[in-house]
Amino acid sequence: MVLKRLTEAAGVAGNEGEVRDLLRELVTPHVDEVRGDTLGNLIAVKKGKKDGPRVMIAAHMDEVGLMIINIEKSGLLRFTKAGGIDDRVLLGKKVLVGKDKVPGVIGAKPIHLQEPKEREVPIKVDNLFIDIGAKEQADAEKKVKVGDYAVFATQYEEFGQDKIKAKALDDRVGCAVLLEVLKDDYEIPIYGAFTVMEEIGTRGAAVAAYAISPDIGIVLEGTVCADFVADTPEGHATTSGAGPALSIMDATSIGNKVLLRHAVRLAEENGIPYQFRRATTGGNDAGRIHLNKEGVPSISVSVPCRYIHSPVSVISNSDYENAIKLVRLFLKSIQEGGLEL
Repeated sequence: MVLKRLTEAAGVAGNEGEVRDLLRELVTPHVDEVRGDTLGNLIAVKKGKKDGPRVMIAAHMDEVGLMIINIEKSGLLRFTKAGGIDDRVLLGKKVLVGKDKVPGVIGAKPIHLQEPKEREVPIKVDNLFIDIGAKEQADAEKKVKVGDYAVFATQYEEFGQDKIKAKALDDRVGCAVLLEVLKDDYEIPIYGAFTVMEEIGTRGAAVAAYAISPDIGIVLEGTVCADFVADTPEGHATTSGAGPALSIMDATSIGNKVLLRHAVRLAEENGIPYQFRRATTGGNDAGRIHLNKEGVPSISVSVPCRYIHSPVSVISNSDYENAIKLVRLFLKSIQEGGLEL
């Protein structure tokens, strides 16, 4: 299954090679051209039969993770975070370190040895380490090195009613949606951009947008969902199972009103459930794309993702499938002249 392969691949921000190679393999049969760039983006092109408009659809390849910054004399590994991870979710988690995916576990001083004041606050990343079972520093250095990345050792699993749990659903679910969308034929030029380093500043999207110079930008994302903590839908940000989420505004961009209204109309006319992202914090690749050159009207279509930026997150399979349906309809409508900017 594509989503299983994508989520179980390792691709922390700045080290997306494994994911990029997999996406290149999966997308090549369905497009006219696949190319990379200096920063590491993968751009898949469907040339179409018409000159335009040029549509850029972006989904980022990178995930949040860890980087080794020191190997102690004891053989324990000190690390820092790559991307926004809450320190409180790290302790006791299994990880895979480096290209060889050396198994390890995140440890800290046991609670029995902590002072009362230490127990009152979350353990900070500076006081955590990765244990790979090494006897000493020299033993550890045979297996890993400073600068190696570590990913959470989480396997893809379908469970419960319509739910999927895995690591890196932000944004491998967006990559999977983009792969499915690119399997269709279109008369207008479509540029699928699998971008790098979104989690550390949406860097890849800036470079990709400059190269593509799109007329319209569509961002596919796994977005925050907290439908288990608030009494009202407004406090959920998004609701799992209620359909793909359309962003009106976040910390880096405001969705183009014409594109948003068009997406809503298509969803309602075709019986596709949808919702608005009811939070204005955070951001995604749209923040860079909409600022490219003279400006690019852009929209974000997201799959709600519980426990985002943690070792395991959860999505609704129906949200994933409906995101594919909505984006396909959106592109077909554009090529048929159903959208006027």
